[in-house]
Amino acid sequence: MPRDKVILAYSGGLDTSVMVPWIGEKYNMDVITFTVDLGQGEDIERIKQKALKTGAVDAVAQDARNLFVDHFVWPALMAGALYEGKYPLATALGRPLIAKLMVDEAHNHQAKAVAHGCTGKGNDQVRFDVTFQTLDPSLKIIAPVREWKMTRDEEIKFAAKHGIPVEATKESPYSIDQNLWGRSCEAGVLEDPWDEPPADAFAWTVDPVKAPNEPEYVEIEFKHGVPIALNGKPTDGVPLIDQLNKIGGRHGVGRIDHVENRLVGIKSRELYEAPAAVILHDAHQELEFLCLSKQAHRFKTFVAQEYADLVYNGLWFSAFHLDLFQFVANNQRFVDGLVRVKLLKGKATVVGRKSENSLYSKKLATYETGDQFDHEAAKGFIRLHGLGQQTQAQRQLLKGGKGFDLPGLPGPNRGS
Repeated sequence: MPRDKVILAYSGGLDTSVMVPWIGEKYNMDVITFTVDLGQGEDIERIKQKALKTGAVDAVAQDARNLFVDHFVWPALMAGALYEGKYPLATALGRPLIAKLMVDEAHNHQAKAVAHGCTGKGNDQVRFDVTFQTLDPSLKIIAPVREWKMTRDEEIKFAAKHGIPVEATKESPYSIDQNLWGRSCEAGVLEDPWDEPPADAFAWTVDPVKAPNEPEYVEIEFKHGVPIALNGKPTDGVPLIDQLNKIGGRHGVGRIDHVENRLVGIKSRELYEAPAAVILHDAHQELEFLCLSKQAHRFKTFVAQEYADLVYNGLWFSAFHLDLFQFVANNQRFVDGLVRVKLLKGKATVVGRKSENSLYSKKLATYETGDQFDHEAAKGFIRLHGLGQQTQAQRQLLKGGKGFDLPGLPGPNRGS
């Protein structure tokens, strides 16, 4: 009698390799592994072959880098989504895409379940599970790491018993996750937020102190809030991010040290490297200052925070997200232009910006010859602007010799 099938998110590491026979034994199911390339720098075909050698009945490997950038990274950049003002959401953006593709594979193979290797403490379990439940609630969700009690040594013994090859490499003291939008690093000595991150915690960026002493400049062109060219050359999303990661990395740009509020209710010290994300977010924000009205920009900051929280909390496939993005897309329709960024000793500094849609007028801003600002109108404007405050002060705050009662600031009739 044929067994039910399960789609397993598979990285080829110790945990997911052990899951292949473990799920088969515990759940009596055939395992189909699913590996996605989001620019993490691994050979997905090699991983696919390993899965087949370790008991998977089938193995699927998919290059989803363009999907990731065009439909997840760029919308988040357009929204200005930085979780708690710092984290560019690299892992958080990748999980809903992987989960969505897994649901598609489950339908293709008539699978009854999906499985992942997330722990019970992290955010990723939420992002996977919520996406699975949203897109197909009929699928059973299996999370072996939340179920088994095996230590690493016990996993190695399990692997040996089932003929699973385990690479004889030294175990990293850190927990690492990466895709082309960023690299995250946690655990080990990083768990003490007082300790400075050691040099071996970084892989994409040089120590800013050891970075070149001469600055490097990059010019990024945006169309409707999306980067379309680098240094004057039209460039698609994936290579544009790859190039900026390399350029920024050699100048030490993109290091983020953050004590983060996880969705599950704990604080976690996270170390991120995201050169391209940092450069692009800074450049994009400066172009928005040039092209958006005051009201549109101020309101956009609230939307950016909601968008970042939504992504971080695993609610990508929600109606609320669709509503927010409609605003974002419309808000970005005039965010076109060129931004020049200076990279030096760990810092990305916007030093120039221009746009045909710019709301900046030199004729109005200048104090030199050619000033077209109506200075005579300023007196009447100021009079009207402060009229409400003046009226209230006379009718209420200063009535009967009363003062404003501000701490450390006596009222006008109370002496000094």
